[in-house]
Amino acid sequence: VAFLGALFADLPLARVGFRLWDGSAWPDAKPRAATLVLRGPGSLPAMFARGTAMGLAEAYLRDEFDVEGDIEAAVDLAVALERRPTNWASRLSAFYRLKRLPGNARARDGRWFDGARGERHSLARDREAVSFHYDVSNEFYRLWLDERMVYSCAYFASVDDSIDAAQTAKLDYLCRKLRLKPGQQVLDIGCGWGGLAVFAAKTFGVRVTGVTLSEQQAAWATAQVRVNGLADRVAIERRDYRELAAAKKFDAIVSVGMAEHVGRERLPEYFGKAWELLRPGGVFLNHAIGEGRTATRFRGPSFVDAYVFPDADIVPLPLVLEAAGGAGFEVRDVENLRGHYTLTLRCWVRRLEAAHERARAFVNEPAYRVWRLYLAGSAHGFACGDLAIFQTLLAKPEADGRAGVPLRREDWYR
Repeated sequence: VAFLGALFADLPLARVGFRLWDGSAWPDAKPRAATLVLRGPGSLPAMFARGTAMGLAEAYLRDEFDVEGDIEAAVDLAVALERRPTNWASRLSAFYRLKRLPGNARARDGRWFDGARGERHSLARDREAVSFHYDVSNEFYRLWLDERMVYSCAYFASVDDSIDAAQTAKLDYLCRKLRLKPGQQVLDIGCGWGGLAVFAAKTFGVRVTGVTLSEQQAAWATAQVRVNGLADRVAIERRDYRELAAAKKFDAIVSVGMAEHVGRERLPEYFGKAWELLRPGGVFLNHAIGEGRTATRFRGPSFVDAYVFPDADIVPLPLVLEAAGGAGFEVRDVENLRGHYTLTLRCWVRRLEAAHERARAFVNEPAYRVWRLYLAGSAHGFACGDLAIFQTLLAKPEADGRAGVPLRREDWYR
């Protein structure tokens, strides 16, 4: 109690409280959005000895404590600790108090990516990194994603929309931004479980080539193509976009939630390849997470990099636009949908929590906690502005400068 009082003396706990292993509440018994339930005397050293958000996250994965209620509110605690102004004297005092508390932290648990597998963003390492995140279990993802298995920001008309309706609206919005027409050839880079490829072919009559590095995603997407009778219009390939032959050209290219895996140093190559594969007069829609206006850099190693998205790189929008322009693209539109991603992630968290027991049939408890914490932390990031999600529409003009884009956007909203 003395340690908690000292640690949070200058941090208001409006939404977060603690329940100790003897059942007592701290700082008081008032109801709060989230309660951190400490498992024993060793919980506090396990949670706070490293003084980082990563240390707090790993203590949660090891069940040194649990979170009851709104886990997004509990993320406030990690952010507040990271941003807390401290000097060496206060840090030394807190560490001294921690050393006097009993208990030893448990061994590291859960699945993590050690990051020691070849050159960053090489073909081989990217395959392994993608497989680490996506090849967990299709059935696990199916528990909390929508009926189409779309794993990216949805598009809401209101906060009351279902996730199924919002994801269908997003797919339609993407296709309208690309202005797809029957018979066109479309490339879906990072096609995931095939939701967009199937929707575009079925609704807009286009032919789609979808590529993914995930074995389980490719198998699921191929099955969906077959079930929907689209084998003559949709081809799913398990390969890196860099391996696509330049001989085949596409009328439109779309990339949703894939550019975060590219790495800022590889963005010129990424946009260069898209330029090479796109016909003159075509458009490329790049949908990717970017830094928000209040982006926070946490101290020490990243939880997301170690446990969720190995080698992911959240790039500021100006760097993305610079790389796209350097490849020859003309920027025609940029839209930030971060409010929509906040709603999407909160919906995913609720669905995952409701499926906790069923999820344990496909992943262990630490893995479940990784996704619960990751989704809630991401929702927090989008809600407060640390993260953004940009849809960037790029055009490849004809030789005479014509971009093939109408003067107005009315057709996007019909």
